Amino acid sequence: MNIKKIAVIAGDGIGPEVVNEGIKVMEKVAELDGTIQFEFTYFPWGCEFYLEHGKMMSDDGIDQLKKFDAIYLGAVGYPGVPDHISLWDLLLIIRKEFDQYINLRPIQLLDGANCPITDGNKENIDMLFVRENSEGEYSGAGDWLYKGKKEEVVLQTGVFSRKGTERVMRHAFEIAKAENKTLTSISKANALNYSMVFWDEVFEEVSKDYPEVTTYSYLVDAAAMHMIMDPGRFEVVVTSNLFGDILTDIGAALAGGMGLAAGANINPEREYPSMFEPVHGSAPDIAGKGIANPLAAIWSVSQMFDFFGYESRGKEIVQAIEKVMVEGKVLTPDSGGTAKTNEVGDRVVELLNEL
Repeated sequence: MNIKKIAVIAGDGIGPEVVNEGIKVMEKVAELDGTIQFEFTYFPWGCEFYLEHGKMMSDDGIDQLKKFDAIYLGAVGYPGVPDHISLWDLLLIIRKEFDQYINLRPIQLLDGANCPITDGNKENIDMLFVRENSEGEYSGAGDWLYKGKKEEVVLQTGVFSRKGTERVMRHAFEIAKAENKTLTSISKANALNYSMVFWDEVFEEVSKDYPEVTTYSYLVDAAAMHMIMDPGRFEVVVTSNLFGDILTDIGAALAGGMGLAAGANINPEREYPSMFEPVHGSAPDIAGKGIANPLAAIWSVSQMFDFFGYESRGKEIVQAIEKVMVEGKVLTPDSGGTAKTNEVGDRVVELLNEL
């Protein structure tokens, strides 16, 4: 039996609600497969923990998490706690300390999902974003000088190392090569004359090692337009931390909304645990009402199965999600239905039994 130890940080707002449904699905798939088993350990970290203890996680939190095979995160953020604290003091610390330098965001329009553009369909909205996840614009480098004075100056410095830039590109090339897909790099070299010129040059260098992969390169503003006007031109995409953060939300809108937006924070070398999460945020306005959409949290579970080498089970989970969308009978209000969060999770489990 392959036993995987999972650290569960349900977090804030709707986090605990959607995580419950993801765990329900994990347990069902493990039962059906018979070769994998999960052991869950729950951590009460997040904004409520911060309001009580003055910190988002325990002082030895990173040491506690090191022993796990993966981390399952619900959501972070709540009124009363500044966003930069909730993000930097939990999520970004985990990403950086565990060198989760690959962020994978599938942008895939499923049958039954609502697409806001006229010509959007399952065939032309099917892309995977490989986002640099450990440095770049989110490196945290900078300074705040003369704070509160008329001479006040703020410096926010993007950090692009050759190691960090090259490794995310090679990871993206390997995916494109394995799946026989094109690879598009997105930057802004015309305006960012150091970081993005460097990014483009490294991409060109690395591409020489992958002659079988067809490549494209776009400026980020043009890429945003093309994602709306001609999404089919994107298959595998590699980009920086900030641009990936923004463009994948555009992608989420194309693929049916944030309720279907899943993400994986990967340490490819498996030296540290990787982290899987829905990326819709904590949605405090609907917390506790039982109407949060759990499908993104469940989709991130499929990414976890992929990571553990159970790709066929990961595909089954996505198929079950798609079946729920096609049926249209058990959907939460954001998807045009009236179902409760747990009812959607229950329906996914039922469909997994059928698959």
